[in-house]
Amino acid sequence: MRETDVLMEFMSYPVNDAGSLLSRFASLDGAIREGSGPEQFVYIRGLRDDKVLLVAHSDTVWEGMMHSNHDPNPGIILKNGIIRSRVPGIGIGADDRAGCAMLWLLKDLGHSLLVTAGEETGLQGAGWLMRNRPDIAAEINDGHCFAVEFDLRKTGLFKCYDVGTDEFRLYVSAKTGYKDAGRNSFTDIVALCKEIPGVNLSAGYYNPHSDAEFLVVSEWIDSYNTAEQWLSQTGLPRFELVKEIFTEL
Repeated sequence: MRETDVLMEFMSYPVNDAGSLLSRFASLDGAIREGSGPEQFVYIRGLRDDKVLLVAHSDTVWEGMMHSNHDPNPGIILKNGIIRSRVPGIGIGADDRAGCAMLWLLKDLGHSLLVTAGEETGLQGAGWLMRNRPDIAAEINDGHCFAVEFDLRKTGLFKCYDVGTDEFRLYVSAKTGYKDAGRNSFTDIVALCKEIPGVNLSAGYYNPHSDAEFLVVSEWIDSYNTAEQWLSQTGLPRFELVKEIFTEL
């Protein structure tokens, strides 16, 4: 299956090499790559009038990563529909190589793509973009209907954090059939979305940030199929982000 081949290809990138993933996206026509190290991004502008911003991050971390004596590039195995590391004690980087593979498969739908570095260390790539490329920051928020990131564990879940509205959450639920997993934590869309809402979707991986991480291929494919069916539709609606304000009475 083509989807599985692409997933395995992206999962085979060295876990300590975000730059190679960024270079792959930077090879696409019209790609803009700026910044350095963790303060880096690649942006490819979509061509549709009703375009959406699709987001994933290239970096990955797990507990003990900097202190591991193992080969940082041990390779992966696919057995019984599950991707794991060949060597115990090494994370596989599904968070967020699974999301990067998703963007690669969706790149021909006409939506914009944004791949960042430094998400795991404080949204550094996304933050750098917002501070240093105000033109792209404005384009993200003025020229897109909403944002979709693929950086959430497990299956059948979504999160909007504080960059969703009740209307948008209902829309996402209706289009995906996924369950709202709450508003705690954060990812790149929290830094990026100022005037449009964003959502983070499950990508089929488990135990991120640990050496016990694994990915269930069938669940990842379900997420891909769900996104592809939703985002290939024409006439996608634009949503405005009005953040909820709580005041004491």
